Amino acid sequence: MDGMARPITLHQPKRLEIGAGASAKLGEWANGASRVLVIATEHTLGFVDRLKLTGAITVFADIPPEPDDKALNAAIEMARTVQPDLVVGLGGGSVLDVAKLVAALWDGPQALDDVVGPNKVAGRKTALAQVATTAGTGSEAGIRALITDSVSHSKKAVESPYLLADIAILDPELTWSVPPAVTAATGIDAMAHCVEAFTNIRAHDLIDGYARMGIQLVGKYLARAVEDGKDTEARAGMMLASYYGGICLGPVNTAAGHALAYPLGTRLGLPHGLANAIIFPHVLAYNVPVRSEKTAEVLDALGLAISKDPAAVLTAAYGFCQALGVEMKLSVHGAQQEHLQNWADEAHAIRRLMDNNPRDMSAKDVLAIYNAAF
Repeated sequence: MDGMARPITLHQPKRLEIGAGASAKLGEWANGASRVLVIATEHTLGFVDRLKLTGAITVFADIPPEPDDKALNAAIEMARTVQPDLVVGLGGGSVLDVAKLVAALWDGPQALDDVVGPNKVAGRKTALAQVATTAGTGSEAGIRALITDSVSHSKKAVESPYLLADIAILDPELTWSVPPAVTAATGIDAMAHCVEAFTNIRAHDLIDGYARMGIQLVGKYLARAVEDGKDTEARAGMMLASYYGGICLGPVNTAAGHALAYPLGTRLGLPHGLANAIIFPHVLAYNVPVRSEKTAEVLDALGLAISKDPAAVLTAAYGFCQALGVEMKLSVHGAQQEHLQNWADEAHAIRRLMDNNPRDMSAKDVLAIYNAAF
């Protein structure tokens, strides 16, 4: 069953605030919350005052770039001490994912392993606010959370409507200080969410609309945001692109691109956005033979020459990422050739994403992409 005839369910936050200074609206919305737990990082805890919260506020800022089950459990233990009536995620995708799970799990018997997979979260009583400080993952929009297993280093994915924010806030002023390299990588990640959903075997006309808008916003604003971090219009455009990408993840999700990026995060330690930026051109080109028309739309939205030739598509998309300042070679980031095979096997085994790809990709194909990116 294809296109509009295929049933899907679309979840979005109950309230969205977007625009310069929007973060100050959280306090008004949260009026009456007496115990607030803010999940942040050392880089975002300075924004707490902007939220205009009242009541007793506790900040937990010990969230690493790739949070694992140990970091999550520490945050949950803090919540059990605070007993919050409101949990606030203040940060990028990793922080927002942790905040979702803390809000859902702190006051119940379920642990992370009990809720991995779709629709296993028993419920949530605690209010959840998500305040994004990057424009990449779109986690504030969605019902998924990803946590790294500290033993296997694999990603554990939780999906539930109970992880949905009651309010999401996109304040471009909170992204002013994001460095150009991070702006570029996270922006390409936002685009990858849209592109992978758009070209997915589970693509849906409704989600295609959000994906198109997200890709067009990236084409219009990402270079501007990289060049001038205080270009508030460009920053707002990228936050909206990221939000649209987050919407795409719910009913459709990503595909091979993200599957190949995950080992680069968990094994090599690359930030999620950078890993996706490196992989993006290669998977876009790989899928051209079965998605030539949609690939042409992507290229056009990014201001690139349209082609049905995979080699030309790779060159164009690679150049787009490189022009934003992204270092595209895995070898420069410390990858070792002898590790690529194991990463390829691991990526190929992520069937929840690989099975979404429009063109079948063998472990040998994955290895070829890693070698090309090396």
